[in-house]
Amino acid sequence: MKAKLMKKTLLWIAVALGAASTAAFAQDASALLQKASIAMGAANLNSIQYSGMGHVSSLGQNHLPNSAWPETTLPSYTRTVDYANKASREELTRIVNTPPSKGGGAPFGGEQKQVNLVSGEYAWNQPGAQAQPQPAAVEERQLQIWLTPHGFLKGALGGHATMKKAKGGTQVTFTAMNKFKVVGTIDDKDMVTKVDTWIANPVLGDMLVETLYSDYKEFGTVKFPTKIVQSQGGHPLFDLAVTEVKANPAPLALTITDAVKNAKIPPVKVESQKLGDGIWWLGGGSHNSVVVEFKTFVVLVEAPLADDRAEAVLAEAKKLAPNKPIKYVVNTHHHFDHSGGLRAVVAEGIPIITNEQNKAFYLQAWKNPHALEPDALSKKPRKATIVAIKDKYEITDGDQKLELYLTSPNDHNGDMLIGYMPKVKGLIVADLFTPAPPNSPAPPPVAMNFANQLYDNVQRLKLDVTTIAPLHGRVAPYSELLKTIGKN
Repeated sequence: MKAKLMKKTLLWIAVALGAASTAAFAQDASALLQKASIAMGAANLNSIQYSGMGHVSSLGQNHLPNSAWPETTLPSYTRTVDYANKASREELTRIVNTPPSKGGGAPFGGEQKQVNLVSGEYAWNQPGAQAQPQPAAVEERQLQIWLTPHGFLKGALGGHATMKKAKGGTQVTFTAMNKFKVVGTIDDKDMVTKVDTWIANPVLGDMLVETLYSDYKEFGTVKFPTKIVQSQGGHPLFDLAVTEVKANPAPLALTITDAVKNAKIPPVKVESQKLGDGIWWLGGGSHNSVVVEFKTFVVLVEAPLADDRAEAVLAEAKKLAPNKPIKYVVNTHHHFDHSGGLRAVVAEGIPIITNEQNKAFYLQAWKNPHALEPDALSKKPRKATIVAIKDKYEITDGDQKLELYLTSPNDHNGDMLIGYMPKVKGLIVADLFTPAPPNSPAPPPVAMNFANQLYDNVQRLKLDVTTIAPLHGRVAPYSELLKTIGKN
């Protein structure tokens, strides 16, 4: 009995000491944060505006699975953050690099101006007089407020922060928005030099967002970094050379319209269009798919975006061809908007056909945890079956046939497959050509280059095409591509 009592007493002492140690640790974090706030001028800072120039890249749109995100130039950038009202206004102008970076995400010509806003629980874009609601962007835009150097200090001071010694200074950790772990590094000069967090991504899972701050200078009452580099998913996404900073500018007077207040993320909608016997094009959203029915099975081309869209097109495929299993899902290329639904496919035990360059990337990426937004595969783990193909792959039952080809040249994506359906002379294509609405202006040079490369591939492969079944846009005659690029 005495021995048991002694063990319990020692355990209680250890717990008490641990609690005291944790409390002291948190207290030390508060003292450090207060000290850094004074050094950086955050204590009396309600809002900040900073401007500069640099580069911004397109997440998940790289030319090959492990290459850098494709970059565009930022000749001007201004961001105003209102900490008191949890609001931000980001204004930028971006232009395509010369020559353009290989990859996706920049099919525009000349300059593209953006105004991106968030205020409390509302987010919207303001490219002109009409506000464009962005309800899906609220969470990340709010999080970005607390990733700024002064925002980190404010968030950590109110977030029961803890700290520990680490390379480059002291790491301070707190939870932002009751969800996101945020880890910042404060150096021996009391400057915030790094802030890390993790956000949910359909392909990469809990994806690291790393922001580096360096070359601090005094701007009136605040010290602010003149170099900012944010990386997401292992590659730089945004870098800025800061040239001007204003402390406590006029508060953001943002007008939130009823359209923004009432906006909801639209439900997934799938609309099928029959292209021929046993062939359907699935539209109804920003990304399309194609169903090809064979005698004893079905093939689905593309499971895009994320679980919700992928599961909806899988359900539609089963509805169109009942009592036939989906034997394969074809993934045209690795860009995240086209591969984000593949984990839902794996969760259903369906093999995926993709180019051989993607296999190692997918298998590695899908090992990442999905704790922030658990998806179908994280709830029901399965081993993925990937059919890795090289230049050509054919699926046939003697009557129906689907031919898959690797495209080259292709500046948009180096692992992209196109599909050809001889029975309807139909071409399944992603991104290289998106049929525009009637009376639209001519495509910009980057998009025109992609369209010409699609034509070159059709000629090289000697495909007899009459119809384009695009994975963006609408079904269109092949003659529309020829007209767009000035071919007979």
